[in-house]
Amino acid sequence: MNQKVKIQKYSESERYFQEPQAYQNTLIVENDTEASILYGSHDRHLRLVRDAFQVHLVARHGLLKLEGTKEQVNTSKEVLNRLLEIVRATGRLDLDDVEQAIIEAKCEASGESVQAIDVFQRGLFIKPKTDGQTKYLEAMKKNDLVFCIGPAGTGKTYLAVAMALSFLKSGRIRRIVLARPAVEAGEKLGFLPGDIKAKVNPYLRPLYDAIADMMDVGHVKKYLESDLIEILPLAYMRGRTLNDAFIILDEAQNCTVKQMKTFLTRLGVKSRVVVTGDITQVDLSAGELSGLIDVQERLMNINNISFVYLTKADIVRHKLVQDIVDAYEL
Repeated sequence: MNQKVKIQKYSESERYFQEPQAYQNTLIVENDTEASILYGSHDRHLRLVRDAFQVHLVARHGLLKLEGTKEQVNTSKEVLNRLLEIVRATGRLDLDDVEQAIIEAKCEASGESVQAIDVFQRGLFIKPKTDGQTKYLEAMKKNDLVFCIGPAGTGKTYLAVAMALSFLKSGRIRRIVLARPAVEAGEKLGFLPGDIKAKVNPYLRPLYDAIADMMDVGHVKKYLESDLIEILPLAYMRGRTLNDAFIILDEAQNCTVKQMKTFLTRLGVKSRVVVTGDITQVDLSAGELSGLIDVQERLMNINNISFVYLTKADIVRHKLVQDIVDAYEL
């Protein structure tokens, strides 16, 4: 005698949660305020993570339980931990932060490069435009010290500033320090009017311009006044140790060997350093060796230090810039 079997129909999401899960893990949330920010309004952030990685999430008594395959659970927990760092560092969590963390995790899991940097200008994502720029971004994500050498217009400074702002926004560092040597390109500093601040300002202007592209004026002023972002001549770095910071040295071809050593030894705990420059445009006195040229031989084979070389193929300024670079190479 045939028995009738009742078949229960489920939607796709309902059917997923009816299936037994093979792997579980938990995330500890310290308090209700932290949980409220992390989970989002009506658990919107959790639902984004759940749907992105097909995991089952259950929140109870300060614990967030994750169920799914081992890979799905581990990736989801890594994303949630990153978001929790942002919450604890800033006391907030935007939808953009959640979406960016998911994008980065998926790219890392698949071995693909992350193609966009989330900065402070809402809706603006800085993307690499060449293979060389993509390698540069990957190097900055993976290494504590990165040297980027290449001609004008390849995005060396711009991408470094974008990465620094992304790290600051996500809570991975607590301040940004941007430095440049005040070396003249054919003119003397003393010819400029004003006090020392007015004299060095033209040398630091490109750094201000890069930040202004990625933050509104109010944010820039606030962060500069509170020293969350500090822009200064290289000479002012002596004697300092910078912890929990993203430090950029621009136009490093104009550092002497001694200055380069002094700068690199400022690296503190939980900090990252990016050094950029063009070794074809050294403005040091005749016979003075550039620290950026010297450092390549000294540090090339040390772990967690990366050298990235951009070429004229990576120039993304006006199309004439590449022709001008070509002309001066003849």
